[in-house]
Amino acid sequence: MELLCVRLMRNQRSCLPAYLSRSFQTSLCRQRQSTTRRTLPSTELYSTNTCRNLLQPETTDSVCQLHLRPSLSQRRLFSSENARTVLFPVGTPRPDPAVHSLPVIWLSKHGHNFIHTSAPLRALPAPLIWLVLKPLQKIVAIILGRSIRKWWLALPPNKQQLVRQNFWRRRWQLVAGGMVAMVIMASFFLTHLDESPITGRTRLLVFSRENYMELAAVTGDGYMEEFAELMVPEKDPRHQVVERVVEHLAQRNKDIPEVFSVPWSVHLVDSPTVNAFILPNGKVFMFTGMLEAVADIHQLTFILAHEMAHAVMGHSAEQASMSHVVDFLSLILLTAIWAMCPRDSLAVLGQWIQTKLIQFLFDRPYSRKLEAEADQVGLQLAAKACADVRAGPVFWQQMEISDQLRGEHSVPEWLSTHPSHRNRVIQLDRLVPQYLELRESCSCPALPATDPRAVFAQSVKVLLNATRDLEGEAGKRLKPRALSQSPTSDHSRAPHPGGLATALLASSASATASATATALTLDTGRFQVGTCCTQWPNEHIQ
Repeated sequence: MELLCVRLMRNQRSCLPAYLSRSFQTSLCRQRQSTTRRTLPSTELYSTNTCRNLLQPETTDSVCQLHLRPSLSQRRLFSSENARTVLFPVGTPRPDPAVHSLPVIWLSKHGHNFIHTSAPLRALPAPLIWLVLKPLQKIVAIILGRSIRKWWLALPPNKQQLVRQNFWRRRWQLVAGGMVAMVIMASFFLTHLDESPITGRTRLLVFSRENYMELAAVTGDGYMEEFAELMVPEKDPRHQVVERVVEHLAQRNKDIPEVFSVPWSVHLVDSPTVNAFILPNGKVFMFTGMLEAVADIHQLTFILAHEMAHAVMGHSAEQASMSHVVDFLSLILLTAIWAMCPRDSLAVLGQWIQTKLIQFLFDRPYSRKLEAEADQVGLQLAAKACADVRAGPVFWQQMEISDQLRGEHSVPEWLSTHPSHRNRVIQLDRLVPQYLELRESCSCPALPATDPRAVFAQSVKVLLNATRDLEGEAGKRLKPRALSQSPTSDHSRAPHPGGLATALLASSASATASATATALTLDTGRFQVGTCCTQWPNEHIQ
C-alpha cells in the first residue's frame, strides 16, 4: 500500500472540496516511521495521535497523515509555519507536476520517494498588466472604428436608410442602455474612492497600494540593474549624508503610518543628472548631480521630503488610476473618430488632436496638482524634522537661475508636467509661515534671524549691479574704437558682454566648488532630541 502525502506551503487557509474529503482516511501509522526515516534521512517525522476511518468499511486502502518537521538544511524549503497537510487516497493518479506550483512530496511503502519542487507562479502586478494592455486597447478601438466605417460605406443607400430607421425605432432602448452604463460607471467611481493620507483629500484609486508595491519591487530591481556600475559605495560620505537625512525624516515623522511602515533604503547614483526619486516601497534613488545643486543640508532635506511625500501619498498609483479611467473613456471617442472620419488620414489627425487634448486638459494639469501637493506635504515633513523651511523657495530660485545659465528655455507651465519654478516659489512662500509655526511647536531650536530668501535676493541684486557696471565699462572702451572704424568694416560690430549669465556663472562656479566639498557634511553628533522632532543645529556646514 502506497502512502501519498502532499505538503502545501502557503500562508492562506482554505477548505478542501467535499468530493476529496469524503475519500480521505487517517490512521495510526507509527509503524511507518522507521521506513519513512530511511526514505528521508534528513527529515524528522512524527505522526498524529489519533486517526479516523473516513472510508467505507470494505475499503482496504488507508492513508497516513504525516507532518514533516524540516531539519536545519531544509527549513528554507519546508516552512512549518501556517502549513497544512493534504492527503490523497491510494490509487489516485498522480497529477501532472506542471499543474502544481507548490512543493509536492510523494512517499512510497517500497522505500522509493519522489520529491518534486517547483517555484510558485508569481502573478504580474495589475498596473504592469494595464501598461501592457493599454496600447492594445487603442489598437482594438482603431480596428473596430475602421471596420464600422468600411461596413457602412459598403452598404447600399436603401440599406443605410433601413439601418437609420431601425436605430430611430430603438432610440429609447439605446437611451436606457446608455443610462445603465452611466449608473455602472458611477457605481465604479463611488466604490473606488479613497482618502489621501496626511491631506485627507478624496481621490479615485483603481489600483491598490499593494499592487503598486509589487510593481515597485519589479521597478526597483530594474533600476538596481541599470545603475549597478554607477552606485556610490555606502561608506562614501555623500551616501552617508543622504542616508542620515532619510533616517532623520522617517524617525521624526513616524507618527504617520505610511512613513513608519516603509523600510527606507538609499541608493546614490554617480551621475550629473539633477534628479531624485523614491519608489513606493521606500527605495531612494538620488543622483550626485542633485547633491551639487543644493546649497546646504536644509535644501537637501526639503528635496528628500518632497520625494518622500510622493511615495507616502501614493501619487504614482493615483495618477495611474486617473490615467486608466481617462484612457478608458477616450476609447469610445477614438472608436467614433475612426468610424466617422471618411479617410484614414483624417482619422489619424483626429486621433492626434484627441491625444493632445487629453494631455493638456487632464494628464499634465493633474500631474502639476500632485507636484504642488508634494511640495506642501514635503514642507510639512521637513518642518517636523526641524529643517529651515525657508530654504525650499530658495532652492527653486536657484534652479531658475541655473536654467538661465545653461541657456535652457523655460517651457510654459501649461505644457509641462511640473509647475514653473516661479510659481513654486510663490506657493512655498505662502506656506512658509504656517510651517514655521509647526516647526516651532516641535520644540526645534530657533532659526537665525537672517532669512535665506532675503540673502539670496540681495546676492542676485549685487550681481545685477556688477553686471551693469561691467556692461557700462565695456561700452565706454568700445565707443572710441567704433567711431574710428568705417561703417563697412568687418570690426564695426562691438562684441556683446555676457551680461547677467556670465556674472552669475563666474560667481557661482567658485561658490559651487567650495559648497560641494563642504556643504553636505552632516554633523551627526549634534542632533538633540526635542519634544516631537529631532533638533537640527543652527549651523550644519563645517
